[in-house]
Amino acid sequence: MHLGKAIRLERIINRNTRRTIVVPMDHGTTVGPLPGIVNMRQAVQSVVEGGANAVLMHKGVPRCCHRTQGQDVGLIVHLSASTSLSPLPNAKTLVCSVEEAIRLGADAVSVHVNLGDESEAKMLEEFGRVTESAQSWGMPVLAMVYARGPKVANEYDPDIVAHCARVGVELGADVVKVPYTGDPDSFCRVTDACCVPVVIAGGPKLESTRDFLVMVRDCLRAGGAGLSVGRNIFQHKRPDLLTRALAKVVHENVDVDEAMELLKGTE
Repeated sequence: MHLGKAIRLERIINRNTRRTIVVPMDHGTTVGPLPGIVNMRQAVQSVVEGGANAVLMHKGVPRCCHRTQGQDVGLIVHLSASTSLSPLPNAKTLVCSVEEAIRLGADAVSVHVNLGDESEAKMLEEFGRVTESAQSWGMPVLAMVYARGPKVANEYDPDIVAHCARVGVELGADVVKVPYTGDPDSFCRVTDACCVPVVIAGGPKLESTRDFLVMVRDCLRAGGAGLSVGRNIFQHKRPDLLTRALAKVVHENVDVDEAMELLKGTE
C-alpha cells in the first residue's frame, strides 16, 4: 500500500482496533440544514468530544467548523452531490476533485453511487475516475454504494447489499459503506465478500438508541469495521454521550447494557 494512503487511513480508522466511527454531515446539500447540523462547529465539537474517528462533509463546510484546539479528528471530503429538490435526486454528480480535497487538508474522500438508478453508468464512470486519481495521490476513498432504482424491490436484501459492497471493492474503494441487512448472519455474506473494511449506514433516525447500539454491535460481530452514521448521532439529545457509548462498543467491545449506562437520562 502507498505509504501516504496508509498514514491517512490511520487518521480515519483506529490503528489498534481497525474499526471506525465516521459521522457524515453532508446532509445540508441534500435536504437542507437539518436539526443537529445547523451550527456545524458545535456539531463537530460534540462528536469529537465523544470520540468520533472522522467527520464527513462537503468542501465548503470545513471553513465553518475548523477547530484550533482540542482533540483531532479525521476529515473526509465528500465529492458527490444531489438535492431532494431535483426530479432525479438519486443521480449523484461530482462537485469536488481529489486534488481540491487535498488542498483542504482531507484525510480521505468519499463518493456516493446509487446502483440501479437511470444515471448509474455516469456515477460508475465518475467513481472509476476518482479512484484512479486518488490512487496516484495516496488518498483513501470511502464509497457509499446503495441500490436505488426501478428494479430494486428491497435495498436491504443481503444479495443486493453484497453486490453493492463488491462493486465498491472492485472499483477501487478502500472503505465501503452499505446499508445493514438486519442481522449478523446475513451481513456476514456482505463482509465475507470484501477485502476492505465495510461500515454500515444509519438510514432514517431510529426511535430507540438501544436498537441503534444493538445494530452496531451485530455489525461488528458479522465482521463489519464500524459505522458511518449521521442523523442517528447528530440528532440525538446528547451526541457527545452517544458517540462515547458507540466508541465503547466499537473500540472496547463493551456490551450494549454497559454502553447504555453512559446515556442515562438522555432518552
